Amino acid sequence: MRALILSDIHSNLQALNAVLDSAPEHDIVWNLGDVVGYGANPNEVIDRVRELGHVFVRGNHDRACSGLTGLQDFNPVAGRAAKWTQIVLSAEHTDWLKQIPAGPIMPDGPQVSCVHGSLLDEDEYVMTVRDAWLPLHEATTRINFFGHTHLQGGFATNGEEWFRLTPRYHSRDEPEEFELKLRDNVRYLVNPGSVGQPRDGDWRAAFAIYDDAVMTVTFCRVPYDVRLAQARIVQAGLPDRLATRLRDGR
Repeated sequence: MRALILSDIHSNLQALNAVLDSAPEHDIVWNLGDVVGYGANPNEVIDRVRELGHVFVRGNHDRACSGLTGLQDFNPVAGRAAKWTQIVLSAEHTDWLKQIPAGPIMPDGPQVSCVHGSLLDEDEYVMTVRDAWLPLHEATTRINFFGHTHLQGGFATNGEEWFRLTPRYHSRDEPEEFELKLRDNVRYLVNPGSVGQPRDGDWRAAFAIYDDAVMTVTFCRVPYDVRLAQARIVQAGLPDRLATRLRDGR
C-alpha cells in the first residue's frame, strides 16, 4: 500500500494542483489537516480534496474557519484570513469541515497514526527533539504522521538515541525526492511538510509518500505557480504578508 500524505494545504489551489499532478502512483490519500485558512481558494480546495478520499484529521484552521473554535489564539494576520474564509465558505463546505475528526486516527491498522499537531494534543507544535520526546514515548503506534509546523522532516528514536529527520535537496526550483528507510525497532514522527505554505525556507510545495511494502517514506518537493497563488491572495483582499511569504518559504 502506498499512501500520499498531504498536510497544511491552506486554501492554496495552485500548490495542491501541482502536488496532485506530480505525485507518484499511490493507493490512498491521508490528509493531516488545515485544508483551509490563509489562502484564497478554500471552496475549490475542499472540492478537490474531497474527491481524493475520506481519510482526514482536522487542523486548528479547519476548526476556526468553520466556527467550531474562536480566534483568540490566532495572530492578527491569521485571524483576518480566518474571518475572510468564514465569509466565503459555502454552507456545505463549512458543515464538512465541522465533521472532520480530531486525531489521532489509525488509517492502516495498529502500526500507523495520523494527527495534526501531536499524538497528545492536536494543537501542539512539535518542532524540536525535546517536543517530540513525550509524544513518541507515549505513542502506541510505531509510525506517526503529523503536520501543523509546516516543516518537512521529523524525529525518531530507538529508545536510547533520538534523531532529527531532515530531507536533503540539491535545488530550489526543480521537483525532488528524498527517501527515508524506516528501520525496525525505531519509532517515528514524520511531517510531510506543508502543501500550501512551507516554512522551512523552501517555497516548493511539500508532501510525502509512505510505502508499507518496502517500509519507506519519500519526502517530495514540487514547484508550482506561486505568482498566481500570490495574485489570488492580493485580489481577495487578504493580508499582503500571506502572499509574500509564499515565495520566501517562511
